[in-house]
Amino acid sequence: MRRARRFHHWAMAMVVVGLLAWAFSGVGRGGLGDSWRQVLASIAHGFAHPDLEFVYRGTGEDLLGALALTIAIAFVGTVLAALVAGPLAFVAAQRSGGRLVASTVMTVFTVLRTFPDLILGVIFVVIVGPGPFAGSLAIAAGSIGMLGRLFAEEVERLTPGPDDGLRAVGATGVQVLVHSQLPRVIPEFLSLTLNRLEISVRSASILGMVGAGGIGAPILFAVSSRSWDRVAILFYGMVVTVSMIDAVSGALRRRMR
Repeated sequence: MRRARRFHHWAMAMVVVGLLAWAFSGVGRGGLGDSWRQVLASIAHGFAHPDLEFVYRGTGEDLLGALALTIAIAFVGTVLAALVAGPLAFVAAQRSGGRLVASTVMTVFTVLRTFPDLILGVIFVVIVGPGPFAGSLAIAAGSIGMLGRLFAEEVERLTPGPDDGLRAVGATGVQVLVHSQLPRVIPEFLSLTLNRLEISVRSASILGMVGAGGIGAPILFAVSSRSWDRVAILFYGMVVTVSMIDAVSGALRRRMR
């Protein structure tokens, strides 16, 4: 399942690169044939001979700099989302607050999940201006919707036995939360957050295309200038980075079980 999902993500990424290549290639419907063969040959040559000099230049305007910024955007956005979604999950699961408040919070989670990452990126670029801050807020907004729902489901699965035992000896609501509920859900919260971080890195990689920072911007510039060797090294860099994050995140989640 994980391999199929990962293949789906990279297949979609290749489709996006292909559409961008078509958009900036100057080839229309009437220009198919020789023109398209030339474009495809140029793309194939670029991917076979990636721009290795762009990997590191020491100025930050290189592959490593773009990858570091993309990971930072994803990390900040995911951590912010977890910090917001955690407390709200207890409200959504009706562990605190009334039913109306819980329904309202769940509705907010649902609404946030409906927005594609690129739309959230555009919204926050308009609100706070272009840059990585807008990207982090876009990642956070989408992640709050998903993590909030998943966190709430974990809270709902808590059995009442330990809570009732503490209340029987006079524990307050805060003490029940701290000594019974949180110790049981925090490991699952962390596991879900790590899984979300993997998704956030992939999402952050395209937010630069709308001005929200990350590796998407240099990819867009490279495609627009038809620098396919630059596109290739950026794409390969993302594949390696996301694969490494997937491996590390998976290992950490297994150790938490």
